[in-house]
Amino acid sequence: MTREDAVERLCDVYGGSFDITRCEETELPLAAKMDFYVHNSKYVLSKKAKLWEANSFEYVYLFTVPHLTREIYEQCERLAYEQGRARIRPGPNHMYTYISAIFLCDSCDPEARKALKRCRRYESFRLSYWGWMDFHTALVVLPEESVATNASGHSAAQVLERALFHKQKRKLFRKERSL
Repeated sequence: MTREDAVERLCDVYGGSFDITRCEETELPLAAKMDFYVHNSKYVLSKKAKLWEANSFEYVYLFTVPHLTREIYEQCERLAYEQGRARIRPGPNHMYTYISAIFLCDSCDPEARKALKRCRRYESFRLSYWGWMDFHTALVVLPEESVATNASGHSAAQVLERALFHKQKRKLFRKERSL
């Protein structure tokens, strides 16, 4: 699978729930931005008598590079964090915001993988009364079919593994069974 195929597949998978913005060639290595927004509320008898309401956000930044180095990783992580953090508007109705940086590559330096796994960015607003922000990172090395994440990015790893690798394995299994 090429990086372009992986970007297409991930955009299809995320497209069911996320608003997707494809990036132009001038913005490389950023391939796509994906935004998710949910508004929940609970009320009694009429919508004027609200018990509570909460807004949740997720901003995913999809990067594609042939070889991931620590310098490229740090530059892209900073870009995703700064752009995502600038969009957060904490308030009484803000529940959480997840900012995710996903890297698709053909090869990776061990230092870059180590930096990605050690990434820890979390912020609470007014002792979490106005919500919190958590930063997720994920790395997909396509030829190895491996996924690595930081401590808070395990949910992204599940989506990436299902979207990129399980479909191919099922097809191969079906072909072997039919022989």
